Amino acid sequence: MAAAVLLAACGNDDASNGSTTPGTTGGTTAPAAITMVVYDSFPTADTPLNEALAEFTADTGIAVRLVTAGDAGTMVTKAALTAGNPEGDVMWGVDNTLLSAATDGGVFQSAPTPVDFGDVCENNDIASFADHGIAPPATLADLLLPQYAGLLVVENPATSSPGLAFLLATVAYAGEDGWQQYWRDLRDNGVEVADSWDVAYYERFSGAAGGEGDKPLVVSYGSSPPAEVVFADPPRTDAPTGVAAGTCFRQTEYAGVLRGTKHPAEAQQLVQFLVGERFQRELPLTLFVYPVNTDVQLPDVFTEFAVVPDDPFEIVPATIAANREQWQDQWNEIVLR
Repeated sequence: MAAAVLLAACGNDDASNGSTTPGTTGGTTAPAAITMVVYDSFPTADTPLNEALAEFTADTGIAVRLVTAGDAGTMVTKAALTAGNPEGDVMWGVDNTLLSAATDGGVFQSAPTPVDFGDVCENNDIASFADHGIAPPATLADLLLPQYAGLLVVENPATSSPGLAFLLATVAYAGEDGWQQYWRDLRDNGVEVADSWDVAYYERFSGAAGGEGDKPLVVSYGSSPPAEVVFADPPRTDAPTGVAAGTCFRQTEYAGVLRGTKHPAEAQQLVQFLVGERFQRELPLTLFVYPVNTDVQLPDVFTEFAVVPDDPFEIVPATIAANREQWQDQWNEIVLR
């Protein structure tokens, strides 16, 4: 999520940050610490996710070191360049928009495992629309209406995972021969482009906590509302951010053992732990995504405020693989010419 991820603590490249401590198992010295490569919004310390990884170390004797590698797209690019001689043992967070790039690049030892899912959707500033007496848009078609001219900021699909997911939503909506005209119309309706989700949401969107932007519409996540409630200061019991369910694209994130790891057995143990209930139950209120483990009970704030569309837009990974670069190039010609 790189896609995916909302309001998670940003990581850094300090290899010692977030590491669990090697232990012993049955009196035998634990294996050398294995490394999990993560995107830069994966928390590397002081969250329940890190506490869960510490329990994995205590139970198995396998220490886990977290190394951040940029956003999801950058992470996959780096992994493809080092395929067979990886900088880590496990990689977390390749989503379905980038999965083909990872698999075609020989990044993983075997097929990666789904670990979470969520939806990239148009978000709106509830108070702003109420103040102006205008209903927020509900569908992709609505975004082209004149009353929303100049109100929307999106992310560049070449540099942002949610930006790419939103582009794919428009392809699924308008078709492979029609999405280009949709973006011409969106351009003519005054859409603004930001390079990253951070810039779009925190600097340009008017509905983010602490944000000072003037755009009441932004491409973000269906889980933005519970995140705004959880991190509100002072506390609040209502969400300031709305979600247009008719604009959502389903993202699924994967984790897998990196090809060339020197610790394949330990890496596979970690991947299995990542889909277990202990780790999965921490995902909703740290990464603000849905766990794939059906034994996990979602927290009340998540079920009350997150939006899950009944019929999200989806495109099969093989189609994304065959067209992603071409679609990104066409988008650039249309929107940023």
